[in-house]
Amino acid sequence: MPDKKESGMKIFDLYKMKSFPYEERDKNVFYHSKEFKTRIIDLSAGEEIPECVMASYVIFLVLQGEAIVTVDSKDSVIGAGKCLISEPAVLSLKTKNGVKIMGIQINKNKESN
Repeated sequence: MPDKKESGMKIFDLYKMKSFPYEERDKNVFYHSKEFKTRIIDLSAGEEIPECVMASYVIFLVLQGEAIVTVDSKDSVIGAGKCLISEPAVLSLKTKNGVKIMGIQINKNKESN
């Protein structure tokens, strides 16, 4: 799936990446390590991701379209080129006209610095 692999580095073309429906969301994970997981989220007009409790930090980078993201009951609109970063929270996502997002889940460090 990655375009290139060089000495521990991988390059992905997010715009060409195939995505799967929410019911098969695990197939949308294109990189996974113990520290973080990266996936493509591609929703058609009117689709949504239901509320879920995230124990990890979450980053959403919108590639195309626009979405309404709800974090702990607070709605925010993010569009192409915008990035949302959230601490562990209750999240949901919906779109009126369609959206393609790169989502990153970063495991919460249990040790304090």
